[in-house]
Amino acid sequence: MRSDGSAGARTQARTDGSAGEKPFLSVVMPVHEGTAWIAATLDSLAAEPTAGLEIIVVDSSSTDATSAIVERFADRLPLRLLQRRDLAPWQTKTNLGVELAAADHVCMLHQDDLWLPGRVKAARRWLGSFPKAGLHLAPTAIIDRDGRRIGRWNCPLPAEEALGAEFLLERLLVQNFVSVPAPIFSRTAWLACGGMDEKLWYTADWDIWAKLANTATVVYHDEITTAFRVHGSSLTVTGSRDVSEFRSQMQIVMERHLPRLAASNRRLVEPTARASISVNVSLAAASGGDLKALVRAARVVLSLGPVGMRRYLRDSRLWERVICRLRAKLTGAF
Repeated sequence: MRSDGSAGARTQARTDGSAGEKPFLSVVMPVHEGTAWIAATLDSLAAEPTAGLEIIVVDSSSTDATSAIVERFADRLPLRLLQRRDLAPWQTKTNLGVELAAADHVCMLHQDDLWLPGRVKAARRWLGSFPKAGLHLAPTAIIDRDGRRIGRWNCPLPAEEALGAEFLLERLLVQNFVSVPAPIFSRTAWLACGGMDEKLWYTADWDIWAKLANTATVVYHDEITTAFRVHGSSLTVTGSRDVSEFRSQMQIVMERHLPRLAASNRRLVEPTARASISVNVSLAAASGGDLKALVRAARVVLSLGPVGMRRYLRDSRLWERVICRLRAKLTGAF
C-alpha cells in the first residue's frame, strides 16, 4: 500500500506473481458513489483467475464509503485504488486509468456491470488468436437491477475475422451497438487516437469505438463474457431524458465520423444514421410519457424505404433494445 502523493488521491497496489511482472490485461473502473453495486461487480472479478490482471479503480465519490468496499477486496484482487474527487466525469477517470495501465491491452468495467464466468479465459484466447487487432468486440448479456438476465446486446458483425474501418463504421454510425464492459482494446491504439472526448458526456463510448476502428483492426467474437445492468439511475436511462441534449450528443458523433466513409457509402449510410437519431429521440420522448412519439418513430423508419429499413433494423438492434426496456420495466428496473 502506498500513497501516490497527489492532492485528493490515494493509491493501493497489490500484484500477483513476481514483482514487476507485466499484466496481460488492465481493467479500468471509473467509479462514483458506487455502494449499491460495486461489491457485486468486484465479486464477479474475484470469481475469475486473477493472475495476469491489473484492476485500476478511480473513485470520485464524495465520501470514503465506496472506496471502503473496494478495499475489502484487496486480498482477493490485484487492485490499484485512486481516490480522485477532482475527477467527476467517468470519461476523465477512464482516460486516466488507461494512461496508468501497465498492460498492453485494457478493458473497462463500470461499477454496476459484471464479468461472467470464463471472461479471463476468453480474453486470453481472443488476444492470442488475433494478436495484431487493436479492438476486440463481443456481445453482452443485459441484466436488470437484481442481476436477472433480460436480454442480449448483440453486434451486427461477422465473427472471428479482421474487420476494416469502413465496414465497421457503416454499421456503427447507424447505432452504437457496443456495450462498454465487453470490448478489449490496445492501450497504444487508445492513446494514439486521443482517448475519450471528455466533452461527450453521453456518447463518449460511441465516439471512442469509431476512433479506434480508424486506428486499428477490429475483431468481433460472438461470445458473451460480460453483463450490462439496466436500472433507473444508469446514464443510459437518465441521459436520454433531456431530449435536445440527447439529440445533440448523437449528432456530434455522427457528423464527426461520417466524412471518413467513401462518398458512395456515405450516401447510403447517412439517411439511415440520421433516421436512427430521430427514432432514438422519439423513443426517449415516449419513455417520458409522450406516446405520440412512437407514431413519429414509425413514420421515420417507413420513410427509409425497403432497403433503408433493412439496414436500419439490422444495425440499430431496435427490436432487442425495446424488448429489454419493456422487460426491465416489468421487473421494476426503472
